[in-house]
Amino acid sequence: MLSAKRRWWPVIRSLIAWRAIITLTLWMLGKVVDQPAYLAGCAASAALLIAVGETGDWVRRRCRARRPNNHPGPATPR
Repeated sequence: MLSAKRRWWPVIRSLIAWRAIITLTLWMLGKVVDQPAYLAGCAASAALLIAVGETGDWVRRRCRARRPNNHPGPATPR
């Protein structure tokens, strides 16, 4: 059980960091273009962007794993 928690902490920290960075970027862009948004709205948008990105990455990895190896020669690990 303890090793499972240790495995998830880097993922959780990464998602929190990305969400904070994207939230602040969206908020600051709103200030720059003189269309300020609430920080909560920017946080919700950041969560949506991260969810879409993670889902796209998951689909890409899943498709790559299912794709047959079409090139000749020995298989090389990636």
